[in-house]
Amino acid sequence: MERRTFLKIAASTLAVAGASTAGLFPAAAAGKSIVYLTPGLDLPFWRFLSKGVEAAVTKQGYSFQALDSHNSAQTQLQNAQDSIARGVAGIVISPTDSSTAPSVLTLAKRANIPVVIADIGTNSGDYASFIISDNYRGAFDVGKALAAALKKKGWEDGSVGIVAISQARKNGQARTKGFLDGLKEGGFTGKEAGLQQMQSYTADETFKFTQDMLTANPGMRGLFVQTDQPAIGALRAIKAARRNGEVLVAAFDGIPEFVDLLKSGELVVSGMQQPYLMGERSGEAMLEVLAGKTPPKEIVVPILAVTSENIEKELPTVRLTVFANEV
Repeated sequence: MERRTFLKIAASTLAVAGASTAGLFPAAAAGKSIVYLTPGLDLPFWRFLSKGVEAAVTKQGYSFQALDSHNSAQTQLQNAQDSIARGVAGIVISPTDSSTAPSVLTLAKRANIPVVIADIGTNSGDYASFIISDNYRGAFDVGKALAAALKKKGWEDGSVGIVAISQARKNGQARTKGFLDGLKEGGFTGKEAGLQQMQSYTADETFKFTQDMLTANPGMRGLFVQTDQPAIGALRAIKAARRNGEVLVAAFDGIPEFVDLLKSGELVVSGMQQPYLMGERSGEAMLEVLAGKTPPKEIVVPILAVTSENIEKELPTVRLTVFANEV
């Protein structure tokens, strides 16, 4: 379906939704509510970011609700329609991908509801502020750290695979380019063992991707998994293939399990975004808009390159800004 047609249908659906649900949500209550539209709360990163948004806005008396899109652009659009029909005060969104975000932004603009984008990014559209990690620099540091570890093993001329998040996302594009540039800067002279793009973002999906890469590339010595939970699937696949210690794994983002994996060396490095901090910054930007102020159009949150060597030093910061005090 073309985006223009999709948008027309969405707009007409919104009109119907507004007529049918307007009486269900008191205007005063809705007007003090902020919603967060997230790709999928099953991924810890989005759950931690959600907690950050919630912490910021509830301090100022706003109610909060996170709406799970289950990695579906249509579900996210429906969640946006429902929120707009309720007359919420503001929407914080982490788009399912950058190409579908404009549909949500257009509907929110028509309803005069401000939107703050938390990560992922959009190809076009109006929004109040964009909170983003420095994905290129974070992935560059990961690539450089993996190259150093490969060099230490004498494997700098092996091959390295990538299990990527969607390359339709601007942050996905930045992670891939940054990682490859970091590998080169770190002295890696080998070849790529292919790139697979996630669709379900599960450990099982990455398990299969990793199995395929190991079979097709017997000399594979490194793997970069561009988000957190799926990295567990990659480690499982390496063990199942009895390649323990023969393939160095780098990851992105962070889950509590990564702490021990980094300490043991099963993970060489993870470029940890700080989702809780990103959520706080997103909530704060929304509060500025609602107070009649103008937040910065783009707010960049640094990424922590956490390695087996510096994990103990970084842990106090990681516990709060990455794991929302769940560790």
